[in-house]
Amino acid sequence: MNRPEGVYVLEGRDGSFEDSIVERRAIHWSPMMHETRTRRKLPFDADEAVAHLKKNDPKLGALIERVGEFKMRLDSSPSPFETLLESILYQQLNGKAAATIHRRVREYFGGDPTPRLLIDVPDEALRAAGVSGNKIRAMKDLAAKTLDGTVPSHAAIMKMPDADIVERLTEVRGIGSWTVEMLLIFRLGRPDVLPVTDYGVRKGYALTFLKLPKTRPVEAADLPKPDVLFRRGRKWAPFRSVASWYLWRACDLAKATNAAGAPKIDC
Repeated sequence: MNRPEGVYVLEGRDGSFEDSIVERRAIHWSPMMHETRTRRKLPFDADEAVAHLKKNDPKLGALIERVGEFKMRLDSSPSPFETLLESILYQQLNGKAAATIHRRVREYFGGDPTPRLLIDVPDEALRAAGVSGNKIRAMKDLAAKTLDGTVPSHAAIMKMPDADIVERLTEVRGIGSWTVEMLLIFRLGRPDVLPVTDYGVRKGYALTFLKLPKTRPVEAADLPKPDVLFRRGRKWAPFRSVASWYLWRACDLAKATNAAGAPKIDC
């Protein structure tokens, strides 16, 4: 997904996955898991976006200069059902364990299941593959809401405004705004999404805009509140997704600096 390593917050509408902090490899937005899928072009002009951000926010512009070219590429875009099913399976697990469970589920169904097959399968079969009870309930709720039209088809979602997509998809058990925001950015290529609760974006903001001591790790108290990010983000519209990508990269830069032996900054 072209996202940096780091720690991110997952959230669920019903609270079942809310406030779980996991490594990026533990969620489904991982490049290793999509390397065989066809990449797609961005639906917006990246050069225009970068120029806009540099002009409107010189401090962010300085980060952009340090990071360099905007290299985000979109993953292939399966149906919202397939995307969210994979997301549910990967929540709260390290990457290797999640991949094993995902493989077992696909092997049981002989590929990706349809919503109807998922509803009809006995819970015991999913538990035998390693899926927890909470996730089974979330998966079946996703399937039911796909069949009743709450979760739109791929063709329909491509035509929907961002806010409508968030509203519809967060009706699914275990799917919160953060998960949908990642879908908007990395699957649909929407240019103006700012995930203000994302742990990595908040750390990148702290590293970029705050005068933090160089002799200690970034602490929870250093992270900006979502409303602070939102207000600053007004300067970045309508390319807040691109700004978010650069803020994630700020953590990469800090890690590279640490590796070179400079004062430690924990990301």
